[in-house]
Amino acid sequence: MNALAALRLQIEWGVDEALGEAPVDRLSARVTAAPPRPAPEASPPPARQPEAMPRPVMPVVQTPPLGAPAPALRAREIAAACRTREELRAALAAFDGCPLSATATNLVFSDGNPDSGLMFVGEGPGAEEDRAGKPFVGPSGQFLDRMLGSIGLYRTEFLITNLIPWRPPGNRNPTDNEVVICLPFLLRHIALVRPRRLVLLGALAARAVAGSNTGIRRMRGKWLEVAIPGLDSPVPTLPMLHPAYLLRTPGAKRDAWADLLLLRRTIDEV
Repeated sequence: MNALAALRLQIEWGVDEALGEAPVDRLSARVTAAPPRPAPEASPPPARQPEAMPRPVMPVVQTPPLGAPAPALRAREIAAACRTREELRAALAAFDGCPLSATATNLVFSDGNPDSGLMFVGEGPGAEEDRAGKPFVGPSGQFLDRMLGSIGLYRTEFLITNLIPWRPPGNRNPTDNEVVICLPFLLRHIALVRPRRLVLLGALAARAVAGSNTGIRRMRGKWLEVAIPGLDSPVPTLPMLHPAYLLRTPGAKRDAWADLLLLRRTIDEV
């Protein structure tokens, strides 16, 4: 996407000012305060302690929780036995432990480049994805393509998949049991791809993979270190707002643009 197309996209999103790399203190520039009174002598403040590094965020389900349905335990065993993405796809296609597989038209596995080092994870397929058998090809997927194109990212430069590989009937939200059953396959997919950067699109994907009950509006905007079973070190992970949410909530596009800039800067630093 050239600069003019990127500018048109920003105008469509409602961008009306540029965001700098650091916050600007505009209050002190507008308010003229009286000269401060001399303060009594006091002991110097204690030396500031260095901030502790954030601890890695563990995934919500490394093993199915106590009382998990039997299909979740079987899903974990099947996923752990897969040594390649092709084996994982075949295992998902043959798996009958999730009721969604019986009502969906197609398995929606992934799209893009698995060797790119960058992986996106969405929530679940919609009607267009169910018909095509590919993730993010409907209106929200087209909008995501335009979002990423505005920072020079295209589908040949990342891998994209979903937490839920089958469309829930009527585009309803997946149940907790369906998430628990599907999550081992996604975690194994991440472990097989071994991405250098992981992007979680939407609250459902962020909660499931990052293991946090924090709302997506509070999780976004910063990189997390997420431990993935089968990988020796945590994966830098960026939660972002889902493009479908952005289409319903235009006022959130400013946050999404800031996250895109953060993603672009991080990629350029590698």
